[in-house]
Amino acid sequence: MKIAIASGKGGTGKTTVAVNLALTIASLGQPVTLLDCDVEEPNCHLFLKPEIAGSRSVTVPQPKVLKERCNGCGVCADVCEYHALTVMKGRVLVFSELCHGCGACFLLCPEKAIVEEGHPIGSVEEGVAHGIRFVQGRLNVGEVMSPAVIHQVRERGDGVGLCIIDSPPGTSCPVVESVRGTDFVLLVTEPTPFGLNDLTLAVEMVRALARPFAVALNRCDEGDEGVRSYCERERIEILLSIPNDRRIAESYARGDIDLSKLPEYRKVFDQCYRRIAALVNASQDGAYRGKKRRDL
Repeated sequence: MKIAIASGKGGTGKTTVAVNLALTIASLGQPVTLLDCDVEEPNCHLFLKPEIAGSRSVTVPQPKVLKERCNGCGVCADVCEYHALTVMKGRVLVFSELCHGCGACFLLCPEKAIVEEGHPIGSVEEGVAHGIRFVQGRLNVGEVMSPAVIHQVRERGDGVGLCIIDSPPGTSCPVVESVRGTDFVLLVTEPTPFGLNDLTLAVEMVRALARPFAVALNRCDEGDEGVRSYCERERIEILLSIPNDRRIAESYARGDIDLSKLPEYRKVFDQCYRRIAALVNASQDGAYRGKKRRDL
């Protein structure tokens, strides 16, 4: 089972929910992997404090022009959707910052004058903490291809059982790469006008991806009733409600957000996990029954 923790905006408490959900599952004796896919600003390690056992580089293919073969025909520049190549006075110039590694120039060059080289854009690190297998990605400063690093992090979680995925904020390509193919998405938000606006965008995204989802409401005892009214109107279940508790803020400031030390929160996260598991089982059973009906 793969559970993605996402949000339409930053600062809603995704990391708090992801880390504590992983700790709760581990305390039940179940093997769990936490994937930090917020590769531009990973921070789960600040709270889990894992012992990193290994790291490997993430590369993407980028074109290199063989000058002795190139005749300056311009086909490579014409087929590039991202304008990463241009031809000036019969010479091909490559702008690596714009390249998305699609390979079109390499495949379509009539003179076979382009080869692909691996360009490092980040790294993936693995470790263990509190009985949790931990994987995180780091995007190199100045790079923009975060989905490629996220893809590598996701691959490290394939086939290993239960995974908690801490997604980047927002609803753009990095989030889609983090959420795709998961069994459940928990959208973390807060009861403010900004929280409601970005929650509606996140709901549209997960519905477009056809993922089962629910909402976690952080700082639930403050703000307005806009989020609750929206969820009631859209028939979206609120699985987790966390009040604006000073003890949580103090723990966060110390780099410790293990809420199991506060008994009432351990129970809340335990109930949230069990409800997610029940919803995933129901969703998979419904899909199986639908498949059998189509077969008939």
